[in-house]
Amino acid sequence: MNGFSVKVSAHWTFWCYDKDGSLKWKDEIDNLVVTEGRNALLDNTFNAAAGSVDWYVGLVTGPGSGAQFVAADTLASHGGWLENTTYSGNRKAWTKNGAAAAGAMSNSSSKAVFTMTGTTVIGGGFLGSAETGTTGTLYGGGTLSSGDRSVVDTDILNVQVDLSITSS
Repeated sequence: MNGFSVKVSAHWTFWCYDKDGSLKWKDEIDNLVVTEGRNALLDNTFNAAAGSVDWYVGLVTGPGSGAQFVAADTLASHGGWLENTTYSGNRKAWTKNGAAAAGAMSNSSSKAVFTMTGTTVIGGGFLGSAETGTTGTLYGGGTLSSGDRSVVDTDILNVQVDLSITSS
């Protein structure tokens, strides 16, 4: 081998604002791209498999001391985290800015916006191909770098997910 490698990654930024628009907290994480997500990238690119073009951002909380993601997680099976749905509506669409450029794409121009409907704890986020439920593909997810963060009714959580593939 010539030492060539490729890294698939996702970087998340979370901003939590109170009802008056004041920033309460901000957190940034890099997430695990799970096996199912890596397989979807390969199948959709090299195997001509029909792939989802719609992706959705979800929020998580952890059982006990915090959310934990592992490579074997799927939307249907994930023992280290629970989906948090203490917000209005369904999972929020990940609306990309456009076509990939320089090996990256982002939703920076159209962040996923969650309006919280109660007091809860946010432990991180995930990207999946289903707006609701446990069918579909889990691309990946991650936990907040500063640990679980509290939110209350009417807080607004903006989530940006930047996807990239780099070579070295």
